[in-house]
Amino acid sequence: MGTMDLEASSFSVPQYELASNGSGKRMPVLGFGTATSPPVEPEATKTAVLAAIKVGYRHFDTATKYGSEEPLGEAIQEALSIGLIQSRDELFITTKLWCGDAHGQLVVPALKRSLQKLKLEYLDLFLIHWPVSAKPGTYEFPIKEENFLPMDFKSVWGAMEDCQRLGLTKYIGVSNFTCKKLKDILNVAKIPPAVNQVEMNPLWQQKKLKEFCLAKGIFLTAYSPLGANGTTWGDNRVLECEVLKEIARAEGKTVAQVSLRWAYEQGVGVIVKSFNGERMKQNLEIFDWSLDEEDLKKIDYIPQNRGVLGLHYISKYGPYKTVEEMWDGEL
Repeated sequence: MGTMDLEASSFSVPQYELASNGSGKRMPVLGFGTATSPPVEPEATKTAVLAAIKVGYRHFDTATKYGSEEPLGEAIQEALSIGLIQSRDELFITTKLWCGDAHGQLVVPALKRSLQKLKLEYLDLFLIHWPVSAKPGTYEFPIKEENFLPMDFKSVWGAMEDCQRLGLTKYIGVSNFTCKKLKDILNVAKIPPAVNQVEMNPLWQQKKLKEFCLAKGIFLTAYSPLGANGTTWGDNRVLECEVLKEIARAEGKTVAQVSLRWAYEQGVGVIVKSFNGERMKQNLEIFDWSLDEEDLKKIDYIPQNRGVLGLHYISKYGPYKTVEEMWDGEL
């Protein structure tokens, strides 16, 4: 697929003004994910990002762990040079701190390395990827069981705040944090997290966490909004859900569009990943229609199950020895 053969989408993505910062930079509520599992060649990621910019995406989500920072950075440079965007400021870029760098003294250097790979002077949003540390400087995945360490929230969050104060990132936040772990961060934070990015979709609706984040001014953002079908951590249960299929048929939409629209109507951000040009466009086309009360009620009654259990982060040597401990019983 060439990068220039997709017509620009006429759908502009609504933006959300994040709390805890006076920068005024707004976050497009629909972001483009770059996590691939199994991994793809960097060229495939770069091509997909250029195509996504072409159809209208402006928010891009990466992480040290994904190995997609460099191709994303190259795509941004190319988009600027061919005039797809006029300025880097038109984009909202998120990356994440890996467990091996989740130590007070390693956070700022880790962000500087990410910025180098992204070829950027600043980041829009920097997230703690998981609420667990690994031995300093270990980048393996899966992390060896004996390399897990409890995270010192106070020193790690303090260093995240330094990143914001230094102007290396506009906002800071977390990912895969429960209500309890967010409370632990809020207890030590001078700058509260702007965002908590977690698994959320019609089959795992995160009602309790959503209420908590709303009350605390933390913007909840959904990853795996379509169940991450085709990845090692996801499955097809969202796309194959009969309730969603029925609503999609009645609305003349795809199941993916129904799921994304549902998330948008919950007042959360959404990170969606598709490297398929047609689906990229379809996933943007969720802002000019809505689900009715009846549809929302049907989705409300879908049986709930967490899909991402975080098994790779559970270890008899680490702080979380069971799934229950990882999610503080929020299952």
